[in-house]
Amino acid sequence: MKAAYRRLVIKLSGERLAGEGGFGISPSVIGSIAREILDVHQLGTQIGVVIGGGNVIRGITAAGEGMDRAAADYMGMLASAINALALQDALEKVGLETRVLTALEIAAVAEPYIRRRAVRHLEKGRVVVFGCGTGNPYFSTDTAAVLRAAEIGAEVILMAKHGVDGVYDADPKLDASAARYDVLSYDDAIRQNLRVMDQTALALCRENDLPVIVFDSGVPGNICKVAAGNRVGTRVDRG
Repeated sequence: MKAAYRRLVIKLSGERLAGEGGFGISPSVIGSIAREILDVHQLGTQIGVVIGGGNVIRGITAAGEGMDRAAADYMGMLASAINALALQDALEKVGLETRVLTALEIAAVAEPYIRRRAVRHLEKGRVVVFGCGTGNPYFSTDTAAVLRAAEIGAEVILMAKHGVDGVYDADPKLDASAARYDVLSYDDAIRQNLRVMDQTALALCRENDLPVIVFDSGVPGNICKVAAGNRVGTRVDRG
């Protein structure tokens, strides 16, 4: 396979790291993700990864249960930093040079996010893992993924879902007649409130003309197939 993109950002949910346990970090799952990222790296693609913290805490869920929203979101950012360090360890175990850059300053374990530094790491062939979201409450890691992708000049965002093989016109778990889109425009996704990513992130994609590919990362080899330009999942672009 040949690389279809020079530089890309992979968005991983924290829940993906938990595996069947639903909480915490599964060594086998994070190891398999690392090996897939290695395959993408071997295509010659520069890789940034944005990772969530939902396997530890989801800020919006905690806020819905009575916790202060800003405090809950900061806790979620710190959870994403834990996941970023775990992914760094897994990536280095498969031989990839990796840097973790965080939006919140945690100098003892990670570098602070600086755009030029991130780009330089990528140019040197390092995988860059972005932790702590945007560093601000009320913004999701979806938005962080789009923001970082725009800042570093990525050509595409890979939304690596688990158990979801694309974007549907209805919830396929509730509606057996739900149809999956192969291609979808930003405008249609926003207008129909389809579950590509949150609306703020999707609008930012549209403003920066950043395509998004939504696919099931639970299928072995899918991340590399998408990075090689194979038709997998749903592509969301200007249309």
